[in-house]
Amino acid sequence: MVCNRLITVAALATVSLLAQKKPVTLEALKAPAPGGRGAMGGGASVWSPDGKHFIYRQGQDLMLYTVASKSAKPIAAAKGLKPVRPDLPAADEPTPFGWENRGVREQPIQWSADGKNILYVSGGDIFWIPVGEGGSATQLTASAASERDPKLSPDATKVSFRRDHDLYVLDIATKKETRLTRDGSATLLNGELDWVYPEELSLGTAHWWSPDSKSIAYLQFDVSRLPIYPHAELVKTKAYAEPERYPQAGDPNADVRLGVVAANGGSTRWADLGDTRDSWLIARVKWAPDSKGVYVHRLNRIQNRLDLLKVNPATGAPAEILRETDPYWVNLSEGFEFLNDGKRFLWMSERDGFRHIYLYGPDGRDPVQITKGQWQVDSIAGVDEAAGLIYYVSTDPSPLERHFYSIKFDGTGKTKLSTLEGTNSVSMSPTCESYLLTHSSLTSPSRTTLHDKSGKELAVFREADRKVADEYDILPTELTSFKTKDGTLIYARIIKPKGFQAGVKYPAIVSVYGGPHAQSVRNSGGPSLSWEQVMAHKGYVIWQCDNRGSANRGHAFEAAVFRKLGQLELQDQREGVAHLISLGYVDPARIGIQGWSYGGFMTLNAMLNAGDVFKAGISGAPVTNFKNYDTIYTERYMGLPSQNPDGYAGTNLPLKAGNLKGNLLLVHNFEDDNVLFQNMLQATEALQRNGKLFELMVYPQKAHGVSGQYRNHLNELMTSFFDRALQPSQE
Repeated sequence: MVCNRLITVAALATVSLLAQKKPVTLEALKAPAPGGRGAMGGGASVWSPDGKHFIYRQGQDLMLYTVASKSAKPIAAAKGLKPVRPDLPAADEPTPFGWENRGVREQPIQWSADGKNILYVSGGDIFWIPVGEGGSATQLTASAASERDPKLSPDATKVSFRRDHDLYVLDIATKKETRLTRDGSATLLNGELDWVYPEELSLGTAHWWSPDSKSIAYLQFDVSRLPIYPHAELVKTKAYAEPERYPQAGDPNADVRLGVVAANGGSTRWADLGDTRDSWLIARVKWAPDSKGVYVHRLNRIQNRLDLLKVNPATGAPAEILRETDPYWVNLSEGFEFLNDGKRFLWMSERDGFRHIYLYGPDGRDPVQITKGQWQVDSIAGVDEAAGLIYYVSTDPSPLERHFYSIKFDGTGKTKLSTLEGTNSVSMSPTCESYLLTHSSLTSPSRTTLHDKSGKELAVFREADRKVADEYDILPTELTSFKTKDGTLIYARIIKPKGFQAGVKYPAIVSVYGGPHAQSVRNSGGPSLSWEQVMAHKGYVIWQCDNRGSANRGHAFEAAVFRKLGQLELQDQREGVAHLISLGYVDPARIGIQGWSYGGFMTLNAMLNAGDVFKAGISGAPVTNFKNYDTIYTERYMGLPSQNPDGYAGTNLPLKAGNLKGNLLLVHNFEDDNVLFQNMLQATEALQRNGKLFELMVYPQKAHGVSGQYRNHLNELMTSFFDRALQPSQE
């Protein structure tokens, strides 16, 4: 009996050990995440015109999913596709890095209107692939240069693309190329974006087919007058220049023109949209359904006025359809959709304080507000005119979540179609007969399901990958809130440390972003391996709050920081820490802060202007003076430097370098294309001049963020820094 009992106890102990989850450590962050993208693979789904199929990537395969059978199979003609390209001679000199913005968007998969073929981009070349059984892929281009931003004409007979800095059209049947522009150069970009437009206006492309397939509208960027920032490659044996054209606040923008050219070639007709160097921004372009007009969203430079203009493609003359103005700034949205009559259109506006859907009559007359409430519409997912329904995603009922709804054109019959708490995104078929819904929450990993238009679940497309949650001890993230002294409600999230005990005083790390046009506190994402989890396992409280100025709480909440970036945000962060301390388990003498980009600005701001609160801070890629940052973002929120000198002076953090009290670590990529290294050097010079000791780490990547093996190094560096600065002395 004794022997059997010992065996049983030993067996139970073994089972307990096997069931024990792993702690989240720095080593865990270095290893590939367990699991994958689920049985159905990954990649965006591209719906067929009839809504009966969609295509997605799975590994090296293009998969065709059939809604009726709820099943997928590889597209046979795309199997093992490899571009055939000419051999290129070895370069005698190094090629400088091309500073293309991360916001540039190209469509790698495009369906023909009849649903029988797709245009596909692989390895810089373009392919024409039959979707059904039989047939083989045709390689349409095989040039030494890559074909960029290809677009299939609506009649599926031609494809447009950019090669180097010029636009071309290729006839699919004959492979004959027609060169549409001939003046492209490194400083004159035809159908090609500069750096700042995609970054700050989310304009991802610069050319568009007319619906009748006869013409192409395109933007031409003359960047020759843009200031040049002197990046340099210094890691290789021989250093060389890699300049970037980057307009800082108050500088001239690119000269941008909108032109229309015939698809079979000829001269370009330019639109008369005014001076874009100092006065206007061309933010969106869309053809009228009848191809008789090109609609343009035009913002004034400080972005408190948005004009919707209809340009006559034959004359270039614009006519104003509607105008939005705001005492602060106008946020762009994507909700501009024509109805089937080609005259009425849907439009999204924040004119009542929250982003909602409006229906306009012909030529912008008689607007009717369709959605209403103290919440925002994120996006229009689909329009079913036959049923009289608009499908959309919004922040109703909570700004921490996203839910899917339908509503009638007259604003009645609002129906919630998503059922689970958390964040839902939708990819709807063109016919609105079915849709893919992707859901996640703080406790639920991302899961994608197929639904019919009533909301009924038809199938699981991509099951949730729970391996991280099953294998690792992911500490829970709690959503909470507090009110500032003036009664403003602020949302926050908190992760308590491993082995949390009431009565113990823990060090805390405040994660911060804090800038406009962004939201950090959300019920989304699912359990994941992160550096914050590492620190919580090491005994830190993790805290983050979305201060005033952050997005999706209504325009007034965001616009509270107008012309004085960094001031109200820091006040709210101070009150957030005061609330955190009031909970009774945080040591007020051991509070750190860390953030990247605008969060880096906020971290350095906190260390220099709230040294009584924060003992240590890690400021990553910070804007240290908003005169250094780009025109379009900065002037939207701050106005022109000449019109707001005091506001800009308030963002000049090197002027406050003498205030530093705590431990500071500064981190930056030397060739950061977004927040220029100039910001860092100005801060370090001021700190040195004021006799302030600090730590600095420079990484060599040509990007705004630190990734790969460099990220592993950064994670170790950050951990070591806070352990030294915030943990009790071991002496």
